[in-house]
Amino acid sequence: MPRFVRSLPEHGKEVLSMHQVLIYLLRESRPLVPDETIKEMLQWDEPRWQKYAEECKGMIVSNPQMKPSSVRIDQLDREQFNSDVITFPVLVHFGIRPAQLSYAGDPQYQKLWKSYLKLRHLLANSPRNKYTDKQKLILREEALQRIRQKNSMRREVTVELSSQGFWRTGLRSDICQHALILPVLTHHIRYQQCLVHLEHLVGYSFQNRQLLQLALTHPSYHLNYGMNPDHARNTLSNSGTRQPKYGDRKVQHQHQRKKGINTLINIMSRLGQDDPTPSRINHNERLEFLGDAVVEFLTSVHLYFLFPGLEEGGLATYRTAIVQNQHLVLLAKKLQLDGFMLYAHGPDLCRESDLRHAMANCFEALMGAIYEEGGMEEAKKLFGRLLFDDKDLTNIWLDYPPHPLQSQEPNSDRHLVNTSPVLRKLTNFEESIGVDFSHVRLLARAFTLRTVGYNHLTLGHNQRMEFLGDSIMQMVTTEYLFHHFPDHHEGHLTLLRSSLVNNRTQAKVAQELGLPDYAVNKDKGQRPVRTKVLADLLESFIAALYIDKGMEHVRTFMNVCFFPRLKEFILNQDWNDPKSQLQQCCLTLRTEGKEPDIPVYKSTTLDNSRSHRFRSFICTSLIADSKDPADPGSIPCTSLHCSSLLQGRTIRLWLWTEHPTSRNEGSSRRSGET
Repeated sequence: MPRFVRSLPEHGKEVLSMHQVLIYLLRESRPLVPDETIKEMLQWDEPRWQKYAEECKGMIVSNPQMKPSSVRIDQLDREQFNSDVITFPVLVHFGIRPAQLSYAGDPQYQKLWKSYLKLRHLLANSPRNKYTDKQKLILREEALQRIRQKNSMRREVTVELSSQGFWRTGLRSDICQHALILPVLTHHIRYQQCLVHLEHLVGYSFQNRQLLQLALTHPSYHLNYGMNPDHARNTLSNSGTRQPKYGDRKVQHQHQRKKGINTLINIMSRLGQDDPTPSRINHNERLEFLGDAVVEFLTSVHLYFLFPGLEEGGLATYRTAIVQNQHLVLLAKKLQLDGFMLYAHGPDLCRESDLRHAMANCFEALMGAIYEEGGMEEAKKLFGRLLFDDKDLTNIWLDYPPHPLQSQEPNSDRHLVNTSPVLRKLTNFEESIGVDFSHVRLLARAFTLRTVGYNHLTLGHNQRMEFLGDSIMQMVTTEYLFHHFPDHHEGHLTLLRSSLVNNRTQAKVAQELGLPDYAVNKDKGQRPVRTKVLADLLESFIAALYIDKGMEHVRTFMNVCFFPRLKEFILNQDWNDPKSQLQQCCLTLRTEGKEPDIPVYKSTTLDNSRSHRFRSFICTSLIADSKDPADPGSIPCTSLHCSSLLQGRTIRLWLWTEHPTSRNEGSSRRSGET
């Protein structure tokens, strides 16, 4: 805040009392150019006049009969053209016209600017630029410059006013800058008091209130000066600092922009931090990313233990009903989140459907904030209390029973190892990973495939465990990415998570751990295990590890077997699959004024079998034909394999783009056939 001080010897400062401040303001409150001394002031020599003008420069002067009443003096000039007529000095103010009234808000300029940027981008990525295209770019740039130079469109405005009637205030532009903080400060204090009521509804008091506010901040929200920010902007322009410097603008906006291929490549090329690092992204999308995993994890765990006889499909149906946005909106309304959300009052959230979607996201962000500070136990309590109004139902949800295999042998079942060849074999696996299970039958069930019938050793197969293990992996991976990649937005974090939690990566880890050697299967053949089955084995193993040992063992396992692979995925851009790369290439090489040539994939089944064949077309031209030999039953794998063939055919693709006459432009966009 501004302070009125006086200098002391040896660079000292003394804060003046309000008595001295009021005396100063009363002394300075006088006409800028008094009527009775105007003749004398016009006769001053140049050094004396310049001294007075410099004293007034930057001062705020006021004229109650004008609107706006106050203005900053940037220059004070004497202009006495006629010696017989007294002319008051001219007060010069360098102002800034609002963006809506300058060229930046002109629809014609905006349309021309967008077309200029689009053409510049196309020329920058085109393999061969034509002279006509370069000339077209120059003409558009010149047209933009002409609009900028129009007097009616210029942003900078010079205002000249007669100094007659203006009074000195003794205040300068720094006081104005600080005074305009008051609306923001008042809003902050009022909002923090409102959050006390929200904490009462939630049943948890945050140690870091800023985390709660971040969870309630929609990406559209920007701090302003109340209901009518135009008044504040005009005051800043008229009375604030002429050319304020708030630091590097790139630093201020580098954590806000998330669109565009260049931004995507830039952010996704950054490696993770060694230690957990707070993010400088000032909205709730990252917390929503974390909270979504928390809600899914809590739902999966509780459903798994509360319904031990329900198969994977039923569990997935119940989970979908709980975690879908329509249901999360109802939970958000119980907390009255719509009254605490911070969002821009624009057209984005005017529709009821958009507002409900934002409320669901806000609830997930709130769950992420509670988990971040209070842990999973606090998040579990809030979620259970909101799910059920009946206290007995809430207690049943929170106090779920142990696994049936744990209920049969509450302490341990390792005494059964010597009685079962399957359990004896699993001891070798335990030695290889350095973990001894208290209930080794959980591990046996994790490795029991669906083809095996019901038996008293495992009480079923591993499909239910696969359901639980997937949510556990999502939760641990999400938490790690949230803490170690602070510059990544929600979409970037999702791409990284998809590169870790997918069938290919899971199958590779399962092979390295030797999980197929311990799989319990009725099939006695030596056929290779499919990728999907390997991934299911790993997810089931993680579920067994969580049930028997807890979340810390799972985190350690992921830290050793999964997270070190992130560096390789980032350096090789494995997060960007071949289909996406091909589509990005087609979008980059598109012709101005025409729709881009998007690749079309056609699938056919071979000989009524489960094998699939994919062919890729661009403009009806066949550019790739693939049947994935590694996983013949997987449609996604075959499709990706087809796209990956194109990575080795770059020359053919470039030749195709350099000879557009061979294309059939009339059929560039066709629907896929399956």
